[in-house]
Amino acid sequence: MISLAGRDILHAWGKFIFTGVGLGLLIGVTLTMAGVYRGMVDDGKVLLDNSGADLWVVQKDTLGPYAESSSVPDDLWRSVRAMPGVSQAVNITYLTMQVRRGTEDVRAMVVGITAGEPGAPGWPPHLVGGRQITRGHYEAVADLATGFRIGDVLSIRRNRYTVVGLTRRMVSSSGDPMIFVPLKDAQEAQFLKDNDAILMQRRRTTANPAFNRPGAPDLLDAVIASQTGNSYVNAILVRIRPGFTSQEVAEPIRRWKRLTVYDRAQMEGILIGKLIATSARQIGMFLVILAVVSAAIVAFIIYTLTMDKIREIAVLKLIGTRNRTIAAMILQQSIVLGVIGFVVGKIAATFAAPMFPKYVLLVPIDSIRGFLAVLGICTLASVVAIRMALKVDPAEAIG
Repeated sequence: MISLAGRDILHAWGKFIFTGVGLGLLIGVTLTMAGVYRGMVDDGKVLLDNSGADLWVVQKDTLGPYAESSSVPDDLWRSVRAMPGVSQAVNITYLTMQVRRGTEDVRAMVVGITAGEPGAPGWPPHLVGGRQITRGHYEAVADLATGFRIGDVLSIRRNRYTVVGLTRRMVSSSGDPMIFVPLKDAQEAQFLKDNDAILMQRRRTTANPAFNRPGAPDLLDAVIASQTGNSYVNAILVRIRPGFTSQEVAEPIRRWKRLTVYDRAQMEGILIGKLIATSARQIGMFLVILAVVSAAIVAFIIYTLTMDKIREIAVLKLIGTRNRTIAAMILQQSIVLGVIGFVVGKIAATFAAPMFPKYVLLVPIDSIRGFLAVLGICTLASVVAIRMALKVDPAEAIG
């Protein structure tokens, strides 16, 4: 039985090799798509890990700060810090934008961190070069994926920053590399209006009849200051004291501060279950389409090979070969084709993954599942050819 399948493969080795390579490229794309999804999930988990927070305090009834916009006053951290069970509470801002380096634009998430020491919530937990931010303005720590190097100067809105440190694998949930700047600078970039917008807002405010009466100028100045200020942050990162649970600390903050608080499990559910859910469904559809196309290719080539040897199958039946032996021969050919395709696909995915702009995470369990899926697809694809072979009349051998 093995000899029959092997001899037939050697007889049509060209078709097997070329079909195996084509099938392998499809399998490689399938494994890469699965790796893209794994990479998206890992990006979300890395984001949460690198934040160093146990709780995220955000604007009430929002999914901030990653899935939705969130704004809370930047002086609120003091009252949160005073809540029972809170060890640390710091402000943080996140803004995804185009950062300019000379004439080039780099897509990045700009993170505003408060003054403190390395290891504080929000700070990059490790550097691969340079130093942490030590000044209150115009210094930055960038992820290596941005392409910046120590000493480079980048532009964020109207200000220029010098890169003093480099980190690795600090990314947003969408895979954009991070750039860390002092909090005041990040607040200005995100919340402070430009000069033209301030001027137009001032004109609209002064044109309001409510400010054209005695004693109104002082009120006018206060309103204008509130409209042009940047006293907001996106979230407050909280670390919990030992001996307290997330629920014990979060519930009083929700009740008394009228804010929304998420723990690690809830925030992970938001990132994976909501933020990347649509992308996950799209990837799932691609995987189904690729599986159907792969099955069609295998079925077609096995059917073609079987049709080419109808007379040989009739001879085998004439000399008394059992149907089970003929079916096993065709099945083995299909399995060999799948194995060749999987090997080519695995090699292609391994070499192609680092070239993708997004992080591709290839895990062994996906390879195992992929291999089993390929074997299943090849088995099903051989059914049509087997059914056709079993219907061959032995008389055709002498026809």
